[in-house]
Amino acid sequence: MSGAGVTGRFAPTPSGRLHLGNIACALLAYLSARSTGGRFLLRIEDLDPPRCPRRLAAQAMEDLRFLGFDWDEPPLYQSERAAVYERALSQLDAQGALYPCFCSRAELHASAAPNAGDTQFVYSGACAQLTAAQRMERAKSRRPATRVRVPDELLTFDDGLYGRVTENLARDCGDFIVRRSDGLFGYQLAVVVDDALSGVTEVVRGRDILSSTPRQIYLQRLLGLPTPRYVHIPLMLDDEGRRLAKRDGDLDLTTLSRAMSPQAILGMLAFSLGVLEENRPATLDELIRIFDWRRVPTQDVRLRLPEGLRRDAP
Repeated sequence: MSGAGVTGRFAPTPSGRLHLGNIACALLAYLSARSTGGRFLLRIEDLDPPRCPRRLAAQAMEDLRFLGFDWDEPPLYQSERAAVYERALSQLDAQGALYPCFCSRAELHASAAPNAGDTQFVYSGACAQLTAAQRMERAKSRRPATRVRVPDELLTFDDGLYGRVTENLARDCGDFIVRRSDGLFGYQLAVVVDDALSGVTEVVRGRDILSSTPRQIYLQRLLGLPTPRYVHIPLMLDDEGRRLAKRDGDLDLTTLSRAMSPQAILGMLAFSLGVLEENRPATLDELIRIFDWRRVPTQDVRLRLPEGLRRDAP
């Protein structure tokens, strides 16, 4: 499924220790790129530096090296790229695509409608029609976020695993934030700019971010940037069927490295993801030689953990 010369990337947010869900994403991105003789990049998505201290970024890189990963360029830190994002924002502003939003969190929840999944809210557009005088008045008491206007039309793309995906941005998310009220740049803007300027041709990430992709493609079109191939992968679940998450400290590399070798961790993940036919230790070099996207499932994956790591273990 991958074309020759794929440039892939892994882009963790260092707000906690890497867990198996993160490593699964890194593994498939790495195997896809390396199996085509392509390049693999590392980006540190630390847009919010207080929440993402540099020590955790260093720990993430140590964890990746422990498992045998390497990357072709020095890591890119988003916290150091404000000037790059500012230029992109200015380009959007020159097109008349942006407007200030003064809505508080409480106002957003009160006025927004839940989307089909009930986990995100569709922005009502309350600030889109404010007059210049109204904006000046509201700016006296509140610093605004910046939103980008979206069209009331369908946007379609083909995902590498989930096939044809169609979304109406106006109906499914509404005008979205590209700069927060505290001045930090929005994830959607930063990831689009960095993927393009780094030459990324394939984005591998969890299916929980699938709904973000139409927004990113829309920004790519506004900014005149190329659209990479997207492959959203199934989520990793623990033995109870619960999604792995940093906030819960689930199966991070601290725990795993005490109980398993790097090859055993890779083999367990590769087996769970369909890359290996049996659960056994494996190296990255071995997995590169046999990698095939057609083996990777679309349904979420329940890890088969060693007995000592299971939650029901004594």
